[in-house]
Amino acid sequence: MSNGLLLLPDFLLIVCGFLLCRYTALDRPIWESAERLVYYLLFPVLLFNSIVKTPLQPAQTLGLAGAGIGVILCGVVLAFSLRRWPGVDARLHASGAQIAFRFNSYVALALAERLGGSQGVASMALLIALGVPLANVAAVWSLARHGGHNYLKEIARNPLIISTVAGLMANAAGVSFPEAVATTLQRIGVAALPIGLLAVGAGLRVGGLMKGPWLAATLLGIRHAVLPAIGLGLTLLLALPPEQRYIAVLFAAMPTASSAFVLASRMGGDGPYVAALVTASTLLGMLSIPIWLALI
Repeated sequence: MSNGLLLLPDFLLIVCGFLLCRYTALDRPIWESAERLVYYLLFPVLLFNSIVKTPLQPAQTLGLAGAGIGVILCGVVLAFSLRRWPGVDARLHASGAQIAFRFNSYVALALAERLGGSQGVASMALLIALGVPLANVAAVWSLARHGGHNYLKEIARNPLIISTVAGLMANAAGVSFPEAVATTLQRIGVAALPIGLLAVGAGLRVGGLMKGPWLAATLLGIRHAVLPAIGLGLTLLLALPPEQRYIAVLFAAMPTASSAFVLASRMGGDGPYVAALVTASTLLGMLSIPIWLALI
């Protein structure tokens, strides 16, 4: 119950986004622009800034990093193996496979701050820095292979991958910014979380799952049941300290990335199907995250 109350404000932002989009003049076209703003500017800046300011301490974070990478790789393998199932529509699979292993970074950072303060944000930023390139490379590869896109070109222009790599390079080089620049970056990044959560709510859609209900159920099962269980098992296997265990399981239990719909639509996938999967994953995450945290 205490975890649920901690997470409630961020989930209420998602509900506010849904209500604003459905019942006010702030309708869908406005939120589509907001999604692009978050995806191409606000969140990359937040990600870059978080990585630059996070001390790289391999000895203390090696286990946490291993747990995060292990969760993503298991999700990729399980999701891609579904392609061999008889009767699975190739386009739906190429579009929806990313649902099983991508994660909502806006929600992850917001909840990490509530659960672990600045140290929680730093730990989650590390997992995001490792997970974003890995998950996005796998998602782009699946869609590019099906749609005939140039895979390397799509990877090279993905804003989340660019900001992650830039942040790691700047961190390793010890780059520091003048106070005016650092403050500007900080303020841009702060805007990403509330606007991103509102945009997640505005993008909730309930139709579309009937195109491939069994595929949808399996992908959502991987995302919300299998991966959190794997994450919890890895934290025990690696004997992570309690504060890192919370963050690792929280990371594994995240709802899928709301930008999955943007990526699928831009690369010729089935946008409505992915939008419905994102909606279902977000709603499931509201229920499942407190449960998984309570199991630690």
